[in-house]
Amino acid sequence: MLWKDKYRLGVPLIDAQHQELFSRVEAFMVTLRSDASWEEKVRKVNETLAFMKSYVVEHFRDEEQYQIDIRYPGYERHKAIHDGMVQYVSEVAEEYERRGCDEQLMQQFCGKLLAWLINHVAAEDQRLARYAIDKGVQG
Repeated sequence: MLWKDKYRLGVPLIDAQHQELFSRVEAFMVTLRSDASWEEKVRKVNETLAFMKSYVVEHFRDEEQYQIDIRYPGYERHKAIHDGMVQYVSEVAEEYERRGCDEQLMQQFCGKLLAWLINHVAAEDQRLARYAIDKGVQG
């Protein structure tokens, strides 16, 4: 399991969304690493891409609204990081369609997605959590 309790922010909605993201990325990774043929993996890959294209936008919107609500001073910087990931996911999805279900591209995408998610939640989002705790506005 990729999710760790130390990633919790103490905001139920955001924590639940993070857990869902970790679960989906982990399932994606397991699919890509399985012994199944690429043809068998394509359905899960397509499902994951569709999920990521919509869910990261929804999650980032919710997390950014929370930052606005608590007047988080790092909001603009944090939003720029989110915007970069939304752009990356969109570009990969377009490239995947253009290349015709390219397995190598999906392997690279999965690796970057996993690293980004862990690093973002463990570093950037924890700064947000510390601010919320310090200001007494957590949850």
